[in-house]
Amino acid sequence: MAYWFLVFARLAFYQPPKRKFTPDETLPPVSIVICAHNEAENLKKNLYRFLNQNYPSFEIIVVNDCSTDNSEQVILQIQKEYANLRLLNVVETHPPGKKFALAKGIEAAQHEILLLSDADCFPASPNWIRHMQVALRAKKKIALGFSPYLPSKGILNIFIRLEAIYTAIQYFSFALVHLPYMGVGRNLSYLRALYVQAGGFVAHYNIASGDDDLLINEIANGENTEVIHDPESFVFSTPKTTWEGFYYQKSRHLTTGTRYRWQHQLLLGGLSASHFGHYLGLFALLMLGLWRAALFIYLARMLVVALLSWRILRRFQAPELWKWLPFFDFSLFIYYWVFAPKLIFGNPRTWKQ
Repeated sequence: MAYWFLVFARLAFYQPPKRKFTPDETLPPVSIVICAHNEAENLKKNLYRFLNQNYPSFEIIVVNDCSTDNSEQVILQIQKEYANLRLLNVVETHPPGKKFALAKGIEAAQHEILLLSDADCFPASPNWIRHMQVALRAKKKIALGFSPYLPSKGILNIFIRLEAIYTAIQYFSFALVHLPYMGVGRNLSYLRALYVQAGGFVAHYNIASGDDDLLINEIANGENTEVIHDPESFVFSTPKTTWEGFYYQKSRHLTTGTRYRWQHQLLLGGLSASHFGHYLGLFALLMLGLWRAALFIYLARMLVVALLSWRILRRFQAPELWKWLPFFDFSLFIYYWVFAPKLIFGNPRTWKQ
């Protein structure tokens, strides 16, 4: 409850700073970098949404990372319509993950402001770039965006969408208390100078994942980072449709947490331990026959979680998920059991499972 009252409540009641309208002629150019590995169908569906942005000056670099489908032909065909679309083919063998391809894209970028996404995503509106770059114009150097998953039928979809929101609650809220620790590469912006200053991905190049969270963990601080959560700034992504696919995706992401700064590991570990311990304690009380105490403790905490989550879910345009909170909250107890081995032993899989 301390996490919810002291940290997550910041997001629930956060009011973004009001900024004046910026004339188009003063807007800085932006380089969008999108990595793609065998994403021909997604490029056909999504690339136009990136290209048709209401922004005066931007380029899009699609890094075609060793694709064996017709991704290159798709990009070249679309390139005939848009002069600001650039294709960068990566054909050489490289370590697992997309860091090599992303580094090549950043190296080829012509502008100082970098905006990152993936080929299986699309921006919610034509004003995506405007929202994501506004923080960087306000003397910030990193903009953390939100990337929700598209809704579909089934309990897996509900869990994946809520899990993505819960992750966003954490990295948004910690950023608001001046402890930024990660972002998601589907919707992330930072200045090239920060990337160069950190030496790119060299500090964690041997790890397949972490091109987003480990880099942000290294370069972000309470003064240079801002969260962007206007609905027009969202970048939607298609979720996994099988439990196996979700398991491999999350296990790849979670293994980077052991490389975070010690204070972030301590805070996030304390959050997971408190959640796990809450349900473990409830089971212990029930085994002892103290069901009234168990019920009181459960309802007291769930009331706090539910009230603050209602505000946050409305902010993230997903109020329909509110009724699923008790299910999701308990599911996290099982989630920690399932993914504990990956946190301990690691995960060698590549960035596209």
